[in-house]
Amino acid sequence: MAGFADLNVPQGADRKAVQSLLETAAHLGYSAVALNHIVDFKEKKQEIAKPVSPSELFPSLPIVQGTSKRLKVLTRLTLVVSDPSHCNLLRSTSTNIRLYDIIAVFPKTEKLFHIACTTLDVDLVCINVTEKLPFYFRRPPVNMAIDRGIYFELLYTPAIKDSTMRRYTISNAISLMQICKGKNIVISSAAERPLELRGPYDVANLGLLFGLSEGEAKAAVSTNCRATILHGETRKSACGVVYTVKKLHKIEEEETVPACKKAKTQA
Repeated sequence: MAGFADLNVPQGADRKAVQSLLETAAHLGYSAVALNHIVDFKEKKQEIAKPVSPSELFPSLPIVQGTSKRLKVLTRLTLVVSDPSHCNLLRSTSTNIRLYDIIAVFPKTEKLFHIACTTLDVDLVCINVTEKLPFYFRRPPVNMAIDRGIYFELLYTPAIKDSTMRRYTISNAISLMQICKGKNIVISSAAERPLELRGPYDVANLGLLFGLSEGEAKAAVSTNCRATILHGETRKSACGVVYTVKKLHKIEEEETVPACKKAKTQA
């Protein structure tokens, strides 16, 4: 997956509304979108449904603007956890959970944030942007999450909806940046309507308000999203991917040099 991505488009019941969001995302230049299925624990025993294949929901996906490729649609599961017992579901071997391309967790307390960063097998940790955080970010769990390849997600839609939420979004984002130094940040929309979506370069500009540098802000909608998707693939397969490059020995390098160049060098 290359280009820009929005890893948080709510998977609503209205299929036509979601189709409209996908078409708008492709028109704005996004190469990939993740449909987000949110589970907020209201019962002790919470069943996780299998993800529905995007090809079943949308037989024909839109073409990404400026390319000949179709929009890539991924499945995402977000668990909103407010009690340590909720984390047990992520520690279980539930096959349904493992079928999702991306797994995210939205911790509501400092203890749960620490658990999410240090022990849970997830790809994203969601940061609350709609209200003042009930705790301060601490360096050890944040650094542990970065070392484990976990990314932190900030949403921009609340910031363009309401001035109060904009203040909370910027304040909470800057608090996080002071600890993580702009590393491992993903900016998503969580847009429910096409009008709430913004182009990737506009989102990168919003990232500057969140305390990111220009390069970090662009990475938050491109390379960091790709890294999150690859982290999900590694989690699902329980193995990594290694790229190797063959290095020529000195003798082999000399053999590959044309004779005319050798003569000039020796002369």
